[in-house]
Amino acid sequence: MKTLVITSHPYPDQSRVIKALQETAEQFPNVTVRNLESIYGQQLTGFDLAAEQAAHEAAERIVFLFPIHWFNLTPMLKAYLNEVWTYGWAFGPEGQALQGKAMQVVVSTGATQYTLSHEGLVQSTIEEVLTPMKASALYVGMTYLPPVAFHEALGASEQKIESFQQRLSETLAS
Repeated sequence: MKTLVITSHPYPDQSRVIKALQETAEQFPNVTVRNLESIYGQQLTGFDLAAEQAAHEAAERIVFLFPIHWFNLTPMLKAYLNEVWTYGWAFGPEGQALQGKAMQVVVSTGATQYTLSHEGLVQSTIEEVLTPMKASALYVGMTYLPPVAFHEALGASEQKIESFQQRLSETLAS
């Protein structure tokens, strides 16, 4: 399956888990990786719409890879979606470029899985935190695949990061 992986991390120099997961994705022959901060720096405007939209159109599955940032997308990823998923292209009259494609969200969290549960501190699951991504996918006619979350990423051991990479490999191979 041709897959586009859109990666974002607000502090790329501090990224260990997302960086390792991106390196894993880059090893797959049918995967194209676009790291937003590598391409656009910290600019939250001025995305190359033609290039970004063409990358989406060439893919059957679009994976968003990012750390949960205050229970939300990264600022860059939010700005990217605002600018790239345009009316008339992604939605609206004749805007069906994403229809029928699959969306998968792959995130890291510093929190434990318990923290992101109904019993935990935020009383919300990771699925609930990611509701805006699910709604966006469904709004533009995509199939929303179950998210993959890697908890306790902050200070993760090399062994734990390797287990995250293995799980992402299995996800991308399916």
